Amino acid sequence: MTDPIRVMIVDDSSFMRRTIERILVAEDIQIVGTARDGLDALEKIPVFKPDIVTLDVEMPRMDGLACLKQIMIDHPLPVLMLSSITHEGAKATLDALALGALDFITKEKNFIKGEGDLSKVQQELQDKIRKLARTPKFKLNRPVQSPAVSSATISRPAVVQNQTLASVPALSKVVSGTIPSHPTAEMIVLGCSTGGPKALQDFLPHVPKNLPVPILIVQHMPASFTKAFAERLNSISQLEIKEASNGDIPEAGHVYIAPGGIHMNLRSRSGRYSIELTPEPASTLHRPSVDVLFQSAYEACGNTQLLAIILTGMGADGAQGMQKLKSKGTTYTIAESESSCVVYGMPKSAVELGCVDVVAPIQEMAGILKRHFQI
Repeated sequence: MTDPIRVMIVDDSSFMRRTIERILVAEDIQIVGTARDGLDALEKIPVFKPDIVTLDVEMPRMDGLACLKQIMIDHPLPVLMLSSITHEGAKATLDALALGALDFITKEKNFIKGEGDLSKVQQELQDKIRKLARTPKFKLNRPVQSPAVSSATISRPAVVQNQTLASVPALSKVVSGTIPSHPTAEMIVLGCSTGGPKALQDFLPHVPKNLPVPILIVQHMPASFTKAFAERLNSISQLEIKEASNGDIPEAGHVYIAPGGIHMNLRSRSGRYSIELTPEPASTLHRPSVDVLFQSAYEACGNTQLLAIILTGMGADGAQGMQKLKSKGTTYTIAESESSCVVYGMPKSAVELGCVDVVAPIQEMAGILKRHFQI
């Protein structure tokens, strides 16, 4: 049996510290300490030596963002943010992800008040703690960057590592190959979850504005976060990026982020594509769902050439949809490699189904698109 995961809870509310400790109780999770603010946390981390820290955003003396930045400098380790669901909370959480936090969980009303059924929150929090604390993908030497990205960064071309796809580790075997330059795809559909916000920030700013096709993206994220996330991506990218609206006509060089809490479908009417937002199916584990987007693309696009991409994320959302798209014979498929994933779940599931053409680290994604579209 492996040693339990050592967790430190950082929150200015004693009630919240007790609540989080209570819902984290499990045989493989151990609370090694708590801290009441950022300064307290920085003093205690070297003493308690946690595997992972849960970090509140709003705290006195030193808030979560200032604390996180210092953690990444002095004691780099996985950090899970606890965020409010307000617009300000969304912006702060996105800042935290840019500073090095691996993921976040929102403080729902029943979480804050300690009322009602906490089982769903408990399961989500425990699952994320287990996955994030033991991910081998947390780079201890990762550079700490400001959330603000300069215009110089936007215009700088992507740096593609001199690494062949044959050297990229996958599941039990390497999925090698290339995406041919002819025929080129007419649409890109992409899905991601845990680690996705950082992955997209590492990928999309390096895609040229003259990309000749639209990109439709499902990122598992609460409804109050997706608009701020799209705005963040738009501010650092050459592409036009927005939260999708019902009836949008996908345009070349534009990126459409599915709103949280509702599915995004691609529809074709009279030879013209449009985006449809719908709450159905309500039975899916995630809403928006990558599988729902991919299934709609399968139904809408006929023999149109597509490019489907799955990035980092927990679970298997998107794998079956990618397999369906691949069965068309007119879809190229790419999965992020384990070497750059925060959680190698969704890409791994697609690789296991045998429907992936190329496995590549996130740093190579923009280069793959440039070569495919010859831009």
